[in-house]
Amino acid sequence: MSSKGPTPVSDPTPSFWRTELDELDDHRSTPDLPSECDIIIIGAGFAGAALAHYIYEDNPSPPSVVILEARQACSGATARNGGHLKPDTYLTLAKNVKKFGARASVDVANFEASQVYAMKELVEKEKIDCEFTLTRACDATLDPGLAKEIEDAHVQLQNAGVANLKDVQYTSRADAERVSGVKGALNCFTFTAGHIWPYKMVMHLLRGVVAKGANLQTHTPVTSIAETASADGKWQVTTARGSIKAKKILYATNAYTSHLAPQFKNKIVPVRGICSRIVVPQGRNAPFLPNTYSIRHGPGLYDYLIPRNDGSIIVGGAKSQFWHDRKEWYGIYDDSKMIEPARNYFDGLMQRTFLGWEDSGAYTDKVWTGIMAYSSDYMPYVGDIPDKPGQIVLAGFSGHGMPLILLSAKAVVQMLRFGKSFGESGLPSLFEVTKERLASTENAILEGHSEEPLVARSKL
Repeated sequence: MSSKGPTPVSDPTPSFWRTELDELDDHRSTPDLPSECDIIIIGAGFAGAALAHYIYEDNPSPPSVVILEARQACSGATARNGGHLKPDTYLTLAKNVKKFGARASVDVANFEASQVYAMKELVEKEKIDCEFTLTRACDATLDPGLAKEIEDAHVQLQNAGVANLKDVQYTSRADAERVSGVKGALNCFTFTAGHIWPYKMVMHLLRGVVAKGANLQTHTPVTSIAETASADGKWQVTTARGSIKAKKILYATNAYTSHLAPQFKNKIVPVRGICSRIVVPQGRNAPFLPNTYSIRHGPGLYDYLIPRNDGSIIVGGAKSQFWHDRKEWYGIYDDSKMIEPARNYFDGLMQRTFLGWEDSGAYTDKVWTGIMAYSSDYMPYVGDIPDKPGQIVLAGFSGHGMPLILLSAKAVVQMLRFGKSFGESGLPSLFEVTKERLASTENAILEGHSEEPLVARSKL
């Protein structure tokens, strides 16, 4: 396959999550690449690490695995996100039901909800030091039109009786500001979620598989993959440091997938986002925040945040400042550059958004960008790639990978190790990589996209 497409840049903006680097950050298990192996995993982020973890889990005779990473280990989207582990159990469900049908859509919502406890179990079982916290998420809406739309959709779901909404608590306008702590909240919804130090979680998984024999090769960008397999069924993978062959190629490449698998061009689109860390002055205690949050300013325009144990806040989003301008985000794979219209957006955000933060002195400590992988139909691509026997993809999470990747990776490995079909894997049917999806011209990412900027809320 040709090497035309998005590739990781060498000097990304520094993320807070990468301030305490692991010993494997620049690791190469061997000085040179082996000439061949059983399985090549391309990408050493959450998807790649999870795939490797399940390949080796309870496996007395594991295959030989080489993990190829273009930059440092876990230096892409996983290490640049907001730390959220937040399933979408209601917000887009009503819309998905209309588009995909009730059964398939509810399967996705239930699959996401199960990931929170699956991550909790993994962290406890593997004793992963990653600040995993089980909590509640709070979605607060500030836009009147969107508030009504969300409320109407919630009522439709309740009346239809197709979804499990027992964990979702709705608060109306009368009490939304008091319950959420968000100024001007017109409603809020809370539900079970988590937050995590994603880099530490991934690096723990990588340490585990390297100790079991996986060959991790950082700073080894893949430049191309052969168009066809050789007579013995092996695919040649060419990197900047030489070539390697394997019968199984696992793409954990997210935003960069179309660089190596061009059939995903316009199906998995790089999208640049922005995130920050906010702190209070030394010696002060940050006002209490009981939940993680999404603050919804309008359709598709939101901020999201998690309160960390040290009192700092990780905040991302700022879409109201730049989403109208496609050249700032759509198809952008360069995370070395800032989104300039949003650079200063996080200054004073806590004071203008939350009750009780007015005199906190909270200020922006760090801002960085990251590249997400938006799917053209907002469903990830998971499983076998049509007409490419032995090639499997786990990518296209639309900025929502944390509540999708773990059990998706586990299911992929079930198919790989035990010959299960996609239908037997437990994966939602909407995730399957079909010829119909790859041939579709749909682009839900840009549906309803407006080039009119949202007027920012006035600062205090």
